Amino acid sequence: MAEDKDNGEINYLKEAFHLQYNYIALAGAAAFAVVSGTALPLMLGAGLELIYLSVVPNNSRFQRLVRSWKFEQQKKEREKGLSQLFYELPPEMKARYASMEGICRGIRANYGRLTSTSQMFVEQMESKLSGLSQSYIRLLNSAFHHREYLRATNPDNIRKELDTLQKDLEHDSPKVQEINKKRVEILNKRIEKYDKVQDNCKVIDAQCAAVEDVLQLIRDQSVTMHDPQEISDHLDNLVKDVEQTEETVREVESIFDLSPLATPEFDTGPISRNRVRN
Repeated sequence: MAEDKDNGEINYLKEAFHLQYNYIALAGAAAFAVVSGTALPLMLGAGLELIYLSVVPNNSRFQRLVRSWKFEQQKKEREKGLSQLFYELPPEMKARYASMEGICRGIRANYGRLTSTSQMFVEQMESKLSGLSQSYIRLLNSAFHHREYLRATNPDNIRKELDTLQKDLEHDSPKVQEINKKRVEILNKRIEKYDKVQDNCKVIDAQCAAVEDVLQLIRDQSVTMHDPQEISDHLDNLVKDVEQTEETVREVESIFDLSPLATPEFDTGPISRNRVRN
């Protein structure tokens, strides 16, 4: 059967073929053929299968059903991934996330009392709060792994080793020089990457603090404010800031995947470059 398209569109023909009831019907036709000792049931089954595959995948109700299945599957996978990120966190970061969730619950409770005419904004706010909650836990997880990398890496030792190599380089034999020049290049990259990760860690910390500050402000305002549009504007700006920070995080985290240190002959440390991707 044809695979799903590369652009992420659902292949309804494939979904219809792999439907459990279709397998049961095909198995039934095969069983009848065995019992009867003739190929007639298989021929009839093949004809019905062609009709089924030409009609059902194009049915709008079937397509809606498949989309709902896919949505639930993606939701479960996303929740599973976020749970894994959460359980990686140390206790203090778990407590920080729990505090942020408490603030979000307060906002939901306050705006849940709005009139029915304002519920459209409340629903939009709920979607944005859920998205921020997911982004926040990803940022916390990134902050944790960044700190683990910084804790396990000593840049002073790298610089000392680099200085030693550069001083002795001209006295080495040509073959040793060739190897040590590669080592110098790698050590320079390690220093550069350490600095990038250090800067990125500060960006993540600042963004997490900004999320907490804005959500606390929204909770305070939600006690007396009756127009949720202002809340929506605050959340829109916050979502944009968080998205920009997450993009910066992804760019810096990509240095773990592109690191030449992954080559066996130049693997110089125990630090894992296989980071958990969001």
